[in-house]
Amino acid sequence: MLVKRNHMLFPSLVNEFFKPDWFGGIENPRTGIPAVNIKDNEKDFEIELSVPGRVKEDFNLEVDNHVLTISYEVRKEEERQEENYTRKEFVQSAFKRSFELPESVNVDAIDAKYEAGILSLVLPKKEEALPKPKRLISLS
Repeated sequence: MLVKRNHMLFPSLVNEFFKPDWFGGIENPRTGIPAVNIKDNEKDFEIELSVPGRVKEDFNLEVDNHVLTISYEVRKEEERQEENYTRKEFVQSAFKRSFELPESVNVDAIDAKYEAGILSLVLPKKEEALPKPKRLISLS
């Protein structure tokens, strides 16, 4: 089983008490963190993150000590000068998600692709972790 790690700044009890719904706001306080789907198949795990509007070069994927970290950081600065005013805008967008991988994952064979706003990863299971076929035992 994959285990998600939390990169929140406050303890979860504080987050639960002060989440936006407490004051009648939005329902999901983690709007800046992409939703994740995790699928446990017979031969692999599949992870999908919904991150539209990015390019594949924005992402950083790394595995360290059986912890998979997916992150991106985009910074953009734009300045416009028209007639009597100057406008300067900064755009910064970032996220980081970590998953503790089970020992059954073959970390050397992880595959990733980014297509149509979805970041997809396939984490193959090691050969010894795959289910064994049924074996008939004959009686003597």
